Amino acid sequence: MRLHKIINDPVYGFITIDDELIIQIVAHPYFQRLRRISQMAMAQLVYPGAIHTRLHHALGAYHLMRSAIQVLLDKGIDISLEEQQAAKIAILLHDIGHGPYSHALEHVLAEHLHHEELSLMMMKDLNNHFNGKLQMALDIFTNVYPKKFLHQLVSGQLDVDRMDYLTRDSFFTGVNEGVIAYDRIIKMLTVKDGELMVEEKGVYSIEKFLVARRLMYWQVYLHKTVVSAEQMLQHIIKRAKHVHANCSEPLNSFINQPIAEVSLAQFCSLDDCDVMMAIKTWSTHSDKVLSILCNGLLNRNLLKVKYFNEPISENLLFEKTEATKLKFELSEDEATWLTFNGEASSSTYNFENEGIHILFKDGQVKDISEVDNALISENLKGKVKKYYICYPA
Repeated sequence: MRLHKIINDPVYGFITIDDELIIQIVAHPYFQRLRRISQMAMAQLVYPGAIHTRLHHALGAYHLMRSAIQVLLDKGIDISLEEQQAAKIAILLHDIGHGPYSHALEHVLAEHLHHEELSLMMMKDLNNHFNGKLQMALDIFTNVYPKKFLHQLVSGQLDVDRMDYLTRDSFFTGVNEGVIAYDRIIKMLTVKDGELMVEEKGVYSIEKFLVARRLMYWQVYLHKTVVSAEQMLQHIIKRAKHVHANCSEPLNSFINQPIAEVSLAQFCSLDDCDVMMAIKTWSTHSDKVLSILCNGLLNRNLLKVKYFNEPISENLLFEKTEATKLKFELSEDEATWLTFNGEASSSTYNFENEGIHILFKDGQVKDISEVDNALISENLKGKVKKYYICYPA
């Protein structure tokens, strides 16, 4: 009897896994660790329902990959059984290298390491564990496999990763602006000259997808309160390193050891629980700045954030820093940990890298920005940037 597993997902209903190797990968501790990694970091402090994990997202992206492959097969695109399995494994593991609280602590705990680099390291380790059976998935993930469209489904401007996180994040936050017609987009996918494209009649669905992504960034991912909470989280870890605050392992190695001495095994044993436990411990730390930040995050007493269209003036920053010094009786240096500025940016569509290609009935191919009366046009080129200042209320 063929192995068959179903998972009840709140977004898509039943997700089917009917491949023994994939079931073994899902059962591996590397993958199960994703249950303890938040998908949206501190967004739950603004949207209480946003408590889903990287495991939810990985399974959702796998489900959409499965659907996309079936659509392409139905349109006569040649994808062997081995390639189908490899593409599904590649998307299942695409985010396996995320550390605690996902993007919020990227480059803070494991400095100078992007989550994709860590994902690749972990995939290679899994490939050894499964006796080389993940090699094709690795080739697809790193874009060295000849069929480029398989990599584009994993990582591109119209990949199943983005389709799932927009759909899933809007579902769990309740923000309807992020809702996209992922099922219609998948039905419109096709391949020409080895590259992923969208049939002409799918143009409006793609435009809505891109606009929804822009709206989700400013309404959810870069919401000023989310930015405040995630900046506080980053400052907690940085301050803990600065004052050599002790905590339990495995986090203690990341706080008090040179990063070069931390192993992959130690990283893989790290999750949100370790960080939150440390924050609770540090809330009574003798270092005033660390304890203020930890108590603020635990009790949702967050730093105030204001967005501006222009860089923050030195006068405003000085004024807020002085107020912080007086309020908490801090030194100049200590006050800068609680009063600081930064910038946030997002782009609707990246015109410089690989674009989204529309295939017309006459065989002509155009970038979506070049389609007649296109909503996504040159006037949306570049990033939208805002400047912010954080300070105690």
